[in-house]
Amino acid sequence: MGRAARLKSKRLPEKLLQIRLVLGLSQNQMIRHLGLADVLYQSNVSGFELGEREPPLPILLRYARVAGVCVDVLIDDELDLPDKLPSKPEHRGKVKRVSRLAK
Repeated sequence: MGRAARLKSKRLPEKLLQIRLVLGLSQNQMIRHLGLADVLYQSNVSGFELGEREPPLPILLRYARVAGVCVDVLIDDELDLPDKLPSKPEHRGKVKRVSRLAK
């Protein structure tokens, strides 16, 4: 019994490449800009941009923050990146505050 193919964003690779190019960064510079020098290699970024690999959610979040967009802009094929990057996201969640009582 086979499994259905996992749904993927078709435009994600193009958007990740566009973010890096607009910021004027090499793939290795992008890794450092994301703060992931100890986690990613140039081959990972290349794979993301070519659509050969799909970045884990925490890495997508880093890309979104660097670009100043919400993650849904990256993964929704119907949404384009803003003309100017980095941008300012239209919505933000609240930072979770840990109560001193919850230890």
